[in-house]
Amino acid sequence: MSTFFLILSLLLILLGLLPYVQNQHWIFRAPEFIKIQLLILQVIASVGLFIFMERNIWFWLVSLCQVALIFYHSYLLTRFTKFYKKYNSVRKDLKSIKVISTNIYQFNQQFDRFKDFIKKEKPDIFVTIESNKDWEFALRDLENEYPYTEKITLENTYGMHLYSNIPFQKVITHYFVADDLPSIEAHFKDKNGEGFVLFCVHPPPPSPTEEETSKERDGDLLCIAKRTKELNKPTLVIGDFNTVAWSKISELFRKNSGLIDGRMGRGILASYHAKYWFFRAPLDLVFHGTTIFLKELSVLEHIGSDHFPICCVFYIDPTDGAQEKEVETMTKDLAAETATLVEEGKKEESDNRNT
Repeated sequence: MSTFFLILSLLLILLGLLPYVQNQHWIFRAPEFIKIQLLILQVIASVGLFIFMERNIWFWLVSLCQVALIFYHSYLLTRFTKFYKKYNSVRKDLKSIKVISTNIYQFNQQFDRFKDFIKKEKPDIFVTIESNKDWEFALRDLENEYPYTEKITLENTYGMHLYSNIPFQKVITHYFVADDLPSIEAHFKDKNGEGFVLFCVHPPPPSPTEEETSKERDGDLLCIAKRTKELNKPTLVIGDFNTVAWSKISELFRKNSGLIDGRMGRGILASYHAKYWFFRAPLDLVFHGTTIFLKELSVLEHIGSDHFPICCVFYIDPTDGAQEKEVETMTKDLAAETATLVEEGKKEESDNRNT
């Protein structure tokens, strides 16, 4: 048993350290997604070492490394638990907006299940990610309730449809790093007359079955971050980010955009994988500006996809500056790193997507 726990510990230490290597290959980026699972297994492995292994130099070296990673990863994840202080919404006189984002999984054919879900939840705005022509056709009867739409119909798992019962002031489809990777920028006025911008995103993940590196994902997210900063308006960014809240790219996204991670103080809220609980991670993220206040952020019921829908209820209060202190600042080094990642993302060419 001592050999088993020693080998397990060494493997977990390796997986824990790989994300700190500044390399965009999926081998280095994929372990970011399972940090919670690694933390649980590291605690188990440490207990196993303590019980079964003799106190030699290997025991002390491995235990020291493992305990250090346990404490550091616990520190990173603490921000995404309810123990972390968050700003609580206090305005009850302002009308709120309800937005739902769902990666519906392109090959999921449970159209009626999703439509019944939307009819039950009654969002003001909803986004479907990975939606193709079959999904567009199936959802047409919802357009009576949601007449304002932006439809990007693709068969490469990167289609995206936006449905709203609030009129657009302006809507733009962006292709920041590739002509088959869309994101939506929609301008609205809320029910209180305040203007805001909604970004819907879905960059490609680094994985052995999809993109070899995270270059397109990183470049796409950072282009969106820079765009939100330029707009200088109340902004909500929602969608399948194909990264996790504690990753390096999420940190760069926050600092470049000046937005706040909606999960901070609200919980991990893992949205993927819907069918395999042990492999779940928060891939569907929400970031918001300092004048946008979340009344609710939640993961909703299973709708047949490999992702759970994510729901955000918010209002805008330009007079309340309580969240300003949550904004993270940029440095010259981070700005230079961002510029490099954006350029690499635009240069990267994929041969894995069929349009």
